[in-house]
This record gives sequence, C-alpha cells and structure tokens, in this order.
Amino acid sequence: MSLTAGSRPDGTRPPAAVEEPTAAVAAAVGASVEERTARKTGRAGKTGRAGKAGKIPFRIRLRRDRTLILMTLPVMVLLLLFNYVPLLGNVVAFQDYDPYISSNGITAIFHSPWVGVEQFSRMVDDPLFWDAAKNTIVLFVLQLVLFFPIPIALALLINSVIRPRVRAVAQAIMYLPHFFSWVLVVTVFQQVFGGAGIIAQTLEDHGWSGFDLMTNADLFKYLVTAQAVWKDAGWGIIVFLAALAAVSTDLYEAAAMDGAGRWRRMWHVTLPALRPVIALLLVLRVGDALSVGFEQFLLQRDAVGVGASEVLDTYVWNMGIQNGDFSYAAAVGLVKGAIGVCLVLGANKFAHLLGEQGVYQK
Repeated sequence: MSLTAGSRPDGTRPPAAVEEPTAAVAAAVGASVEERTARKTGRAGKTGRAGKAGKIPFRIRLRRDRTLILMTLPVMVLLLLFNYVPLLGNVVAFQDYDPYISSNGITAIFHSPWVGVEQFSRMVDDPLFWDAAKNTIVLFVLQLVLFFPIPIALALLINSVIRPRVRAVAQAIMYLPHFFSWVLVVTVFQQVFGGAGIIAQTLEDHGWSGFDLMTNADLFKYLVTAQAVWKDAGWGIIVFLAALAAVSTDLYEAAAMDGAGRWRRMWHVTLPALRPVIALLLVLRVGDALSVGFEQFLLQRDAVGVGASEVLDTYVWNMGIQNGDFSYAAAVGLVKGAIGVCLVLGANKFAHLLGEQGVYQK
C-alpha cells in the first residue's frame, strides 16, 4: 500500500493542530511575544520603534547598568568638583581681579571691574610670553621625537624576552623611577652630571675639568628630555605590553611558517597590533603639547636661567602666584587650554583619516 506525504501508516492524516507551524505562524507568535513584553514595560509604542531602529530604550539601559552607574558616581562627583566647577573662575581673565577687594576670593569676583580682552592684548604684546611659548614648543617637539618612541621600543624589547621571570624583573626596574619625585630625579642627575658629580670628578682625576651639564643652558632641553625618559619611559611600556598581550600567537606562528623572520614578524604583526594604541596616546600627547612640565623646570630654574627654563606653566605660576597678577595668568592659562583642545580635535581628526579610532569615534 502506498502512503501519501504527511499520512500515517494507517492512511489517515494527523490533526491540523499537531502539524508543524509554518513561517507565518512563527512570525505571529514572535510578534505576540514582543507585544506582551512591550505592554509589560509600559512602553509599547516606543519599544516597537526602538526595536525597529535596533536601539534599547533608555529606561531599560538605565535599569540594566544601574550598578555600574552607582560605581562611577563618586568619580563623576570628584571630576565635577575639581575639574569643571573651577572652570567658572576663568571669568577673572576678563576682569582686573583683586582678591583683597572683598572678604574672600569668591565674592571678590563679583566686585572686580570688567576689562574685556585687555589681558589678552597684554599677553600678545609681552615678549616674555612668546619666549615661554617658544621654549614650550621646542621642548614638546624634542620630547615627541626622542621620548615618545622609547616606551614602544622598550615594550618590544621586553616582549621578546622568553623567560617570564627575567621579563618581570626588567619591567620592574624600568618603571620604578616613575614613583620618584622630581626633587629626587633632579638630585640624582645632579650627583651624576653636576659640577661635583661622578662624571666631573672622574674627568678631573684624569686631567679634565669644567664639566657641569646641570648649568649648561644650551643643553638644558636635552637634559630635561633625558630626565623625562629615565622617569616615565618604563611606566609607559605598561600600556604597550597590555596591547601586545592581546595579540594572538597564531599570527606569529603563521608568519613564521610563511618564512617571516623576527624583524618581518615585528613589522607585519606586532606594530599593526600596536597602531591603535599608538594613535590614541599620540593624540593625547599632542593635546598636552603646551604642558611640558612645571616642577621639573621650576627646580632647575636658577641653575640655567629663566631664558632656557621658562615654559608656559612656569610663566603662569610666576605671573599669577609670585607677582599676584591673577587676571593675566588666568588669560594665559585660558589660551593655553583652548589651544590644547584644538590640538586634540585636530590630532583626533588626523587619526580618523588614518583609519584609527583615536580618542572618540566619528
């Protein structure tokens, strides 16, 4: 006896209720489930529109991420109090601010006379400001060329070490100076490169004299760059080592099977893996171009003179704190911050043109 498709051995067909659901029935069931979910949340219309757009409603995301929001709330409060509220004090850059005109400095802002852009005009006409700006830019370019690539090279060097214990000891020795204060760093360099330091004494024992790198104004920019390298280069390799740890070993094995040597694997595997991190740190470094340091230069100011050691940070401190010209110092700091924001935006746009994310996405 022949059987027709979908019939039982006895020749009867199964009831329609137990047949497999068709695509239309499945779609109807899915739609009903979505409607019940939307009614349960009380946002049927909005949920439907959000589902079409592929977005989760804000109320659901807030409920889902409430623990993370509570964890970040103290940080947001501290950031607001110490980084954003003080920005309101920049209004003194447009005043002739006198903190002694009232009982306290805050109420003195409301009693100080308004002078408009007079402080900015004074800044443009001040040759000491331009000297400080020139020193700042020269030091930034020098540190960008000499200092920025060193953490990358050190990370690649440590990553190539096979034994984990040797790698850990080398990394600990390299980033230990990061925890030293600038007073200690300058003291160490003084004991090594100063007029009474180890090198000077050794040269004097062999008939040479007159070596004192710490008071040489012409070499001061290279000296502070060397100090920054010794102090912070080891700490900078942590970010690059974290990026290298995420690189799959299969890529290195595949490149080795294709005949790539150590240098070719570094060029075609390691450096492309580091490129997003390099682009991000470069954008942040460019945005911080006008902040090359304060304490480091202030400590060595008397040894090499103001002409070699004056940067924008020390210039603001000298005019605002030492001379009491708070409005002029605020104007210089405001211009410095505005230029820094423009540099961040420009560098981030350049990173987008190179195909990298940068600080934020497009």
